[in-house]
Amino acid sequence: MNRQQQKLQTRQKIVDAAFTLLDENKSFTAISLREVAREAGIAPTSFYRHFADINELGLTLVDESGLALRQLMRKARQRIQKGGSVIAISVHTFMEFITKNRNVFRLLLREHTGTSAEFRAAVMREIQYFTEELSDYVESHLQLPADIAHMQAEAMVRLVFSAGADALDSDPTAVETIANRLIIQLRFIQLGAFSYHQRDKS
Repeated sequence: MNRQQQKLQTRQKIVDAAFTLLDENKSFTAISLREVAREAGIAPTSFYRHFADINELGLTLVDESGLALRQLMRKARQRIQKGGSVIAISVHTFMEFITKNRNVFRLLLREHTGTSAEFRAAVMREIQYFTEELSDYVESHLQLPADIAHMQAEAMVRLVFSAGADALDSDPTAVETIANRLIIQLRFIQLGAFSYHQRDKS
């Protein structure tokens, strides 16, 4: 392994360590640089070879969280092409992500309303990317105008993140109940957007 590969590997260890330290009782702002370094198995001074400070690490976590979620939802849309309900497959994929990556989603939720303006802006940017991708999909596959597609996507994303917050620390039975309710609610939004568009055309 060359030096560049070692550097990337150590950087990833730091990111993974920070995610590991997050739980229902501990937010990112409560984590110290020393804790992260200890969890990653490196000296605190080595941290600065990879990140300027703890805030830069936090922003990286937000970016990686958003990217991981978007990549998963892209895969869900690929599964949809093989048949099945767009909404149901997307919701179940989202809930699987939360169940397997609780700390990743917990970070997005907390920093969305956190005390750091920089972190809030970073999370809002990730949510905006998520909304834009969904909006593009709705516009191209459901044949809705761009403005209606965007409003539909925006409403859906807000609802999905709210349901995700409810599901975060719930047991499997409760998660399934939340998912099933969410599927129905998202269908309400989809039908409403389509009906609104048809009304505009008449």
